[in-house]
Amino acid sequence: MRARKRFAQHFLEPAWVTKLVTAIDPAPGDAIVEIGPGRGAITLPLAARVAQLLAIEVDRDLAAALEARALPNVTVVTADVLSVDLAATVRTHLDQATVARRRVVGNLPYNISSPILFRLLAAAPAGGFIDATLMLQEEVAERLIAVPGTGEYGVLTICTALGADVTRLLSLPPGAFRPAPKVRSAVVRLAFRPPPAEVHDSTLVVAIVRAVFTQRRKTLANALAPFVSSRGLRASDALERAGIDPRRRPETVSLAEYGRLADVIGHPDKD
Repeated sequence: MRARKRFAQHFLEPAWVTKLVTAIDPAPGDAIVEIGPGRGAITLPLAARVAQLLAIEVDRDLAAALEARALPNVTVVTADVLSVDLAATVRTHLDQATVARRRVVGNLPYNISSPILFRLLAAAPAGGFIDATLMLQEEVAERLIAVPGTGEYGVLTICTALGADVTRLLSLPPGAFRPAPKVRSAVVRLAFRPPPAEVHDSTLVVAIVRAVFTQRRKTLANALAPFVSSRGLRASDALERAGIDPRRRPETVSLAEYGRLADVIGHPDKD
């Protein structure tokens, strides 16, 4: 089957399939949720080594071809991963009694990788996922592992750090795929976990981060002002109480510092 541009399809070459499966390190008790199985290049070797595999594929023809293989431990769901409730889908299609670990694998379409990442982070607790091994555009992978003070550090970095530890596993050249994309790719593992202890209100942290990064070139005081003014607060006062220099830029502030700022904004009367 030809790769379809509207689905941003790029199929992995066999040599790289082996490397990716090795990096995933599947175990007999695992249940894998695979996002975008495509032609089944990764699906088949994974299915041979795990208890169950749930494949979510948006392309009807590819989904039908995979389902026609009638693999006994593979369930195919034809759907857009952005339109399904991942946790509910897992409960419906996976036999919970025979599964030791629930894991996610995916070669994500580059044009919608960030929305999928946000959905995975939101679904991980309810879905019981322990990790996700994902193929991404290298630029997105760099944003996931970025540190404060760099150009790559931003909303995606911080929101991911709220719910997962990220490890880079592989780098792939364009020639690892057919057709070859115009960019390099990378494989990362997200090990899901609860928010760090220093973050008490993840929802408020996300709201603050999204607000200030819309104006990331401004000082933190100026970028934060519209958000806190609606709450009857002054940005400079909130930052001072959080121990953050108001002259800093949003991309220099760590997750722990944003956590402190959320505590101040969420509880303005608390000493």
